[in-house]
Amino acid sequence: MEERVQNNTLQAGRSFSRDPAVEILIEANLNQDNWTPDSNMTERFDCHYCKESLFGKKYILKEDSPYCVKCYENLYSNTCEECKKPIGADCKDLSYKDRHWHETCFYCFQCKNSLVDKPFAAREEHLLCTDCYSNEYSSKCNECKKTIMPGTRKMEYKGNSWHETCFICYRCQQPIGTKSFIPKDSQNFCVPCYEKQFAMQCVQCKKAITTGGVTYREQPWHKECFVCTACKKQLSGQRFTSRDEFAYCLSCFCNLYAKKCAGCTNPISGLGGTKYISFEERQWHNDCFNCKKCSLSLVGRGFLTERDDILCPECGKDI
Repeated sequence: MEERVQNNTLQAGRSFSRDPAVEILIEANLNQDNWTPDSNMTERFDCHYCKESLFGKKYILKEDSPYCVKCYENLYSNTCEECKKPIGADCKDLSYKDRHWHETCFYCFQCKNSLVDKPFAAREEHLLCTDCYSNEYSSKCNECKKTIMPGTRKMEYKGNSWHETCFICYRCQQPIGTKSFIPKDSQNFCVPCYEKQFAMQCVQCKKAITTGGVTYREQPWHKECFVCTACKKQLSGQRFTSRDEFAYCLSCFCNLYAKKCAGCTNPISGLGGTKYISFEERQWHNDCFNCKKCSLSLVGRGFLTERDDILCPECGKDI
């Protein structure tokens, strides 16, 4: 607030003081008690607008021009948002977002309690005290069912809200806060408690399987633990076979256990519908079971043997 002496008349400037919720106009007293005319004051000291003499009267300076109180109020006073009447020069003008109120008109829309020097909230152009706003619009805690007051920390999940202290693990009753959690049957669990109570354990590493995993012979495995016995390549999503209850990728199984073709010497897997010919403890791929001399396929035909060779009947005539 600033006060200025103009020709021995006490004038009051207007200044604003801001707090987090409201702008409050602080106005000086316009009292002229003990006023004494200045001998230097001219008899013609007029209102800038109506030109009436201000000699011996209250007046207000605006942009260094004097105005009588009536002209100042008609020209510059704000209209009260509540009562729609002008806010006079001798009244406090409370302002919020370019809207103005008399001090006595600045109250909660619902309970009508004064909001002067108090925090408040605005909703659809109405001003509400914090209690009324919370009761009407603030979310309720899903656990304790009490109002979550504005400005307090809250946790939200799938449309529900909790006080930070109410969002706890169902098993250990400790606050979850910003840590990871797993919901189950309408309850929330911290990860360690969920693993202890619900998660399956990998048959290989004995640790909990929290996501994914595979089942082999009715036993749970981590994907990264279910690997080929020989080369340790992951088998999840790959074709594999087993021997003596151990899993193998096809490549390792063929190299280790498959019979060798008597024609090309490569393994015969016997998997995936592979066809082969077996004769006297020897095996051939279908494509390799050909006459040694003329290369005619002998699949489904008669043939002759000459030592380790197989021949078609035509080539075998000379034997």
